[in-house]
Amino acid sequence: MLSHTAFVLLSYGAAAAVLGAVFVWLFIDRAATMAELDRLEQAGLKRRSAATDGKDR
Repeated sequence: MLSHTAFVLLSYGAAAAVLGAVFVWLFIDRAATMAELDRLEQAGLKRRSAATDGKDR
């Protein structure tokens, strides 16, 4: 059986690994989303938030 200290350390390690994986996934996903937005803007599509006329669509 594991001691209490080993259990706690393994639990914290597992939680840190999961959080690290989530952060890595977020950064990879953000890069992919930004690349897709750049591609769409190059194709002529613009973001609604980039409108300068001040009107909501």
